[in-house]
Amino acid sequence: MSKRLQVVMEDAELRKIGKAAKAEGLTVSEFVRGAIRMALEHRPKSTTKRKLDAIRAAAAYEFPAPDVDQMNAEIASGYAAGWET
Repeated sequence: MSKRLQVVMEDAELRKIGKAAKAEGLTVSEFVRGAIRMALEHRPKSTTKRKLDAIRAAAAYEFPAPDVDQMNAEIASGYAAGWET
């Protein structure tokens, strides 16, 4: 089921939207719906707080790791073997 959404805008903004829609061969409604869909798709999937909480939880663990020179040597050998992505 479709619902109507009313948005109040300044005349200058509406003119810009109208020009952009026309340039893409769309109606203003189609253009705005597409812009809203794109904005929704590009929203972060998680909040900043949730991401920081995950990083803090991961940082609480201790794992053995080689020294920097050994890690750099392993990385270089991976590239030399063609393992780069």
